[in-house]
Amino acid sequence: MSTKTISIIIPAYNEARFIGELLEQIADVDLGSRAIEKEVIVIDDCSADATASVVAAHDWVRLLRHERNQGKGAAVRTGLEAAAGDYIIIQDADLEYDPRDYLPMIDALLAGGVDAVYGSRYLKHPQAGAVKNLIAGKHAGQGWAAYLGGQSLSFVGMVFTGRYLTDTVTALKLFHREVIKPLVLVGSGFELDHEITSKILARGLTIKEVPIRYYPRSREDGKKIGARDWFTAIRTFARHRKG
Repeated sequence: MSTKTISIIIPAYNEARFIGELLEQIADVDLGSRAIEKEVIVIDDCSADATASVVAAHDWVRLLRHERNQGKGAAVRTGLEAAAGDYIIIQDADLEYDPRDYLPMIDALLAGGVDAVYGSRYLKHPQAGAVKNLIAGKHAGQGWAAYLGGQSLSFVGMVFTGRYLTDTVTALKLFHREVIKPLVLVGSGFELDHEITSKILARGLTIKEVPIRYYPRSREDGKKIGARDWFTAIRTFARHRKG
């Protein structure tokens, strides 16, 4: 079996408190049984803290730096341009998402029949319907505004794309290289998530959701997304509904 490579793209802005532990968690994920090697790319979006220094201490990680802050979406696009992997996964730099969930996501992609796999925080009952998952989806420690905002965007996304996803705002997304690399992406902020989803579905491609762990953090812990991003997300779905 020939070895493949997965590029792990991590946009980071002022994440010095968390990114070192995240990188250690990624290093501990063994993909050898899937014959996959890891290429880890961190894009430091002009952080004002020691994010770049923490990353630079891990010599197996490729560090790219923006000279000015451009937004999460711009950092992801920089990572996509640099990625050389057969598969590409986008991972937030904080500790809300668990790299151990790469394994079920990769298995779902390798099983065939899908073009992308999204890690869903709200698919707690995979064999149940949307209503049960909607009711049971909120995590302990997660604010109601964040939960309801994300859930409402699932319905907004359905209106514009025709496909209901339980977690369109998930920050753990996996793609075949040939699916994500050709997309002409323009978003610079959090809205890039919705642009990617819209353009994939507009091309008639398939997205599979897989349940993942989730450890929500607060504003005090550095969570950056806010109410303004909700309105931007709606505009993004509308703008890119045809691809």
